[in-house]
Amino acid sequence: MAAPAVLWRRLRGPGLIALLARLCDRNRDRAGRTPLFLLAPLVAPSIPPAANQRPALGCVCPRGAHRYEWVGNLVPEFGISSSRVKILSSPAEFYQVMKAQVQNAKKRITMASLYLGTGALEQELVDCIEETLRRTDKTDLQVSVLLDYTRGSRGKKNSRTMLLPLLRRYPDRMRVSLFHTPSLRGLLRLLTPERFNETIGLQHMKIYLFDDNVILSGANLSDSYFTNRQDRYILLQGCSEVANFFNELVAAVGDVSLQLEPDDTIYVEEGVEHPYEGDKTKYCEAARQRVMNVIETARHKQCELHSASFQSREPASGTEPPDTWVYPLIQMKPFGIQIDELVTETLLTEAERGDRLHLTTGYFNLTQGYMDLVLGTRADYNILLASPEVNGFFGAKGIAGAIPAAYVHIEHQFYNEVYKQGQQRRVQLREYFRDHWTFHAKGLWLYPAGKDMPCLTLIGSPNFGYRSVHRDLEAQIALVTENQDLQQQLHQEQQHLYERSSEVTPGTFQHPSRYVKLWVKLVTPLIKNFF
Repeated sequence: MAAPAVLWRRLRGPGLIALLARLCDRNRDRAGRTPLFLLAPLVAPSIPPAANQRPALGCVCPRGAHRYEWVGNLVPEFGISSSRVKILSSPAEFYQVMKAQVQNAKKRITMASLYLGTGALEQELVDCIEETLRRTDKTDLQVSVLLDYTRGSRGKKNSRTMLLPLLRRYPDRMRVSLFHTPSLRGLLRLLTPERFNETIGLQHMKIYLFDDNVILSGANLSDSYFTNRQDRYILLQGCSEVANFFNELVAAVGDVSLQLEPDDTIYVEEGVEHPYEGDKTKYCEAARQRVMNVIETARHKQCELHSASFQSREPASGTEPPDTWVYPLIQMKPFGIQIDELVTETLLTEAERGDRLHLTTGYFNLTQGYMDLVLGTRADYNILLASPEVNGFFGAKGIAGAIPAAYVHIEHQFYNEVYKQGQQRRVQLREYFRDHWTFHAKGLWLYPAGKDMPCLTLIGSPNFGYRSVHRDLEAQIALVTENQDLQQQLHQEQQHLYERSSEVTPGTFQHPSRYVKLWVKLVTPLIKNFF
């Protein structure tokens, strides 16, 4: 069949190098790279190797006429009009849009985030949800919130206590699910202190859904993300199929999570294996099947819609002809789901000479697989990362305060490797700086050879690092567009971020702010897979 042959051509060659790099990553982790304050993982069972979860390649009907339509062989492809896409640019705009979406919701409010903060702005958002529930008391509005258990339970006042009043007032219309990684169990769970237990694995997806509108972002529900912590945000308006998919995805993860009760106790749904007290293999397999069922069901439905539209030679009734395509990319390595990793590596592998890729991450800690592809493929790369002063851990107390220096060390090592391989003209680094701000933006823009505008972007929660690939639950979208106005918006978004950056040069690492203590250099190889 044509589709498998095309995918194989796209995965062979450098793609095999990426696969070998992933194996190297795994071997290095087994070789004892465990931080001194996390020796407890040695007594816990390791995460089982992820199985090959590639969906069956059965959808071969014509879809988008772009070079990335092969992604639709792995995940559902949603064709939409570019008029339904809005790029948000600032934390303040993100917050105001969130509140407006909450206030206008009629059917559902679904939120997935790492945590919900406890400040005044977060309380205002919770109050908006309560007001909407009160105003629509006789309707079927349902609210579902998915957070991480460890991060959401930190401290006496936390995400759970912020949401308990809503649970008590609206127990039949409010659901709060707390994902607990199956890797934190037994002696490891007993010995690892608060905050450090968050390094083992997290619910890291950032999905904010209101009726048929969806915001995909890397931003959490916390005051800094609403004021002075720069991230990326994309609003898809009136996209019911996309919204239904992400609503089902959040529900699937919520079903295998711990459920919060109005009295602040937790329980697991009937018939669900306990994430840290039950059998780990059974739990991970059940969770994998639940999530993959969402992906596969949506993929087959979209294939049927594409086939019907192709055979009738007309777009589906009531829809605008698509000029933009949305592909949800899911990464849940603890469950053996590696779709985002596979697609990202294939994109990097397939980038052609003359293509330009702008890649940004708030935490520069590329996996060995991604690093090898950046250094070994043909495209030009311009990588934007946080300067130490805008790193979210800058000025933190204790061990966390050394994390910005560890990132500087990783950055310096990568920079040296670029020069060692003579790739400095093709691979450039830039550091973001903005006074009194922090930087958390992540994603990718791809500019085809000879073009001034990007045709593809990745946007969502992954950071391209070890945690995103191996430990956490992640979700983003690949958005491909042929519309010039939307391409211009994406270009302006990229320019807006990069204009506050400066190029990294050999002199950058001579600055006093880039000084890295010897103990940090020694410890970084041991702990880099945990942050």
